[in-house]
Amino acid sequence: MEINSYVAEILKDLKNRGMEAVKDYSKKFDDYGGEIRVAKEEFAKVESIPEEDKNIIKRVIKRVESVHKKQIKRDQLNKEDGFTYGLVYRPIERVGLYVPGGKPLPSSLIMMGVPAKLAGVKEIVVASPSPKGAMDAYTLFIAKELGIEGVYKVGGVQAIGAMAYGIGMKKVDKIFGPGNKFVTEAKRQVYGTVGIDCLAGPSEVCVIADDSANPKYVLFDLLSQVEHGGDSKAWLLSTSKELCDYCSKPEIEVYHEESLDRCLERANDIAPEHLQIITDKPMKLIPKITNAGAVYIGEYTPAAACDYFVGVNHVLPTGKSARFSSVLTVDDFMKRISLAKMDKNDMLEDLDLGIRMAEIEDLDYHRKSMEVRK
Repeated sequence: MEINSYVAEILKDLKNRGMEAVKDYSKKFDDYGGEIRVAKEEFAKVESIPEEDKNIIKRVIKRVESVHKKQIKRDQLNKEDGFTYGLVYRPIERVGLYVPGGKPLPSSLIMMGVPAKLAGVKEIVVASPSPKGAMDAYTLFIAKELGIEGVYKVGGVQAIGAMAYGIGMKKVDKIFGPGNKFVTEAKRQVYGTVGIDCLAGPSEVCVIADDSANPKYVLFDLLSQVEHGGDSKAWLLSTSKELCDYCSKPEIEVYHEESLDRCLERANDIAPEHLQIITDKPMKLIPKITNAGAVYIGEYTPAAACDYFVGVNHVLPTGKSARFSSVLTVDDFMKRISLAKMDKNDMLEDLDLGIRMAEIEDLDYHRKSMEVRK
């Protein structure tokens, strides 16, 4: 059975049988069929985490907060004579954050939870696979640090369905977070019932480098993203034949180009999730970059560091979607509402514009709605 049909059947079953189906699938895939919400006493598990690790996580959260605070938008209202217009910003009321749990990635919760809190989201729930009902202690600690109490021991398609349809919890308005191909397909299918952040695919890194780059830095930067999985992708675009030879590995696509301009052209076509530039004068290349989820400049800004502690967000578009999508920011947890106010004089001054447009589109009551105010 194709993946879309397979996921559709599970989602249909979740709709029909609710919590019974959620528990059945959790038992099948995670060997756990108990209560899915983490009880308050289960948060005591965080005490097993070394104090040093707790302090490191707190420092990472603080750094991510510092970067994302600068993204917070304020209402933008403009006034011109009798006309007031602009945008007002309001947080999404309830969001669901999916944290991969097969190989736990608790850093994902920091990258989603921090901007959600800064946006002012009132209700945040976290869902993460928990083999045999054992939720990752680091994920629990981060949730506790961010003040998130609604944490659920459920993963896969059943987690997406539970959040989208409100099974065992109040339904969310938008779902965020990476996952395997089944999670991604489930997000695609519930879109419309709820919002989603993106359809995340395998991790990607592209490095543009010249002969000034340290070969070891470049090689390990490429391998760091391939480490996410066998379907992850890594590209080296370089003007240095020696560097290309050094980084020639089965898991790395290597392109020896005649110029940095040609490297940029290929990078823009790839539209990678992470784009690193390790060249003699990297800032000169920035104006020519059009498609990338994130750009990391110089030899001391590896993608791996940005995945964890630099403070910029690591939830990024993949699979060429950087051509039309962007990095996760505080904005993704907010709604923009258009606002307009005219006084009588301002409306009457240009009323003929609206009346004629209504006539062109043959919408009689649109015309009358304006005419009646003369």
